[in-house]
Amino acid sequence: MSLSKARHWVFDMDGTLTLAVHDFEAIKRELQIPLEQDILHHLAALPDAESKAKHAWLLEHERQLALNAQPAPGAVELLGELSERGVQLGILTRNAHELALLTLQAIGVGDYFASADVIGRGEALPKPDPDGLLRLARRWQVRPSQLVMVGDYHFDLQCARAAGAYSVLVNLPANPWPELVDHYALDCRALLNQLNASAE
Repeated sequence: MSLSKARHWVFDMDGTLTLAVHDFEAIKRELQIPLEQDILHHLAALPDAESKAKHAWLLEHERQLALNAQPAPGAVELLGELSERGVQLGILTRNAHELALLTLQAIGVGDYFASADVIGRGEALPKPDPDGLLRLARRWQVRPSQLVMVGDYHFDLQCARAAGAYSVLVNLPANPWPELVDHYALDCRALLNQLNASAE
C-alpha cells in the first residue's frame, strides 16, 4: 500500500496522538493486578462486583489524564493534513469511548473524528484482538486491507496484522517489532513529512 494514497486511517490514541502519561505499573499496583498481566483482561475475569468497582476507579483515574492530555509531536498537524485530504479518520483505543472523546477535544483534534468512528473498550474487544478494526472496515464499507493502523505499541501492530490492515509504528526511537511493522516513523511529524515527500 502507498501511504500517500491511503484513504482510511485508524489511530491508537494514548501514546500515539498524545504524550504517554499512563503509569501502568502504578495502576496495576492500585488495582492489585499482577504486573505481568494485562489490565483489561484481568478485570474482565473478576467477579462482577469487584470488576465494576475496579473499572470505576480506572475510569476516574483515566478521566483526569484525559482532561490534561497533551498532543504528541506532529499529531495535530498530521490529522489536519489528512482531514484536508478528505481521508476517513478513526480511533481504536483500549480507553473508554467517553474518555477518548474528552482526550481528543483536549488536544484540539475532536472535530476530525465522528463519535461513531471512535472505538473504545466498550465497543469492541480490546487490542490486540482485531475486532475494532474489522468493525470500522464494515462501517466504512472497505476491505480491512485498505485500513492503515497507526500506533506506538505491539498491541496496535498485532491488531493490524490480525485484521489484514497496514501497520505504522510511531513514537519509539527504533522499531523493536520489525515482523509486525509495515512502516516506521520516529513520530507523527516525521510521518507527515514522509507522506508529503512521497506525494511530491
